[in-house]
Amino acid sequence: MTERVVNADTITTEDVRGAMDRGELFVEYQPIVSLVTRRGVGAEALVRWRRDDTVLPASKFVAQIENTPLSGRLTYWVIETIAKELGEWLAGHADVYISINVPPEILGRGGLEYAAVRSGLRAHVGQVLLEITERGVPDQLGLNALNMMAEQGVRLALDDVFLTGANLAVLSRGRFEVIKIDRKLIAQLMERAPEPAWLPGLRSLLVHSQLQVIAEGVESRYQAEVLRQAGVQMGQGFLFSASLTARALMQFQAQDHAL
Repeated sequence: MTERVVNADTITTEDVRGAMDRGELFVEYQPIVSLVTRRGVGAEALVRWRRDDTVLPASKFVAQIENTPLSGRLTYWVIETIAKELGEWLAGHADVYISINVPPEILGRGGLEYAAVRSGLRAHVGQVLLEITERGVPDQLGLNALNMMAEQGVRLALDDVFLTGANLAVLSRGRFEVIKIDRKLIAQLMERAPEPAWLPGLRSLLVHSQLQVIAEGVESRYQAEVLRQAGVQMGQGFLFSASLTARALMQFQAQDHAL
């Protein structure tokens, strides 16, 4: 399948509902690699839509179902799919985790817990990383639910971080263990270019906190090395791998990956 540019404005909520009903959605996994050991440490679950002769990424259609019942339905389906495709493998690889993007509107309403228990993924709670975007930090009910999940062993990540004061304010509200640096910042790391203004602040943050950091959109060895020297522990991006099927992820995980 090839990916082409699609005008997301032409995709409606009913289009996405139909795709779900017809079983056209599937999950791929973007490997996350340790910049220190060069081994895979986990993966981010990414929804894809096989639409006619193309494959659409989530960015082309998920926005159309935000704040609708389909948002929860899709998230619960992703949880069930992960459990079906990777549950047995996760049981045998306790050092690996899977990250799941969670829309704020479903937090605190009981659905996540129900889906995790029903699918069996609840048995691997320590291997689940829930990703929440800064712009999607939930209401107090949702925030309480997140913090309760953290007490039960679920790890929380703040996604699409730009290292601003607003980010730090959000971090103080929840029990986030991980931050994911937005790919637009990583793209600023170029050979023979001035050091980006955000990099010293990131170094300081890592020295004075216990946060784990994942850099998104790592595409060059130079970027990986600069990030590693800054103290960033993990990265994901095309330098390491494109998104993979569940079977391919298992094979990837068993290998060393030179940077």
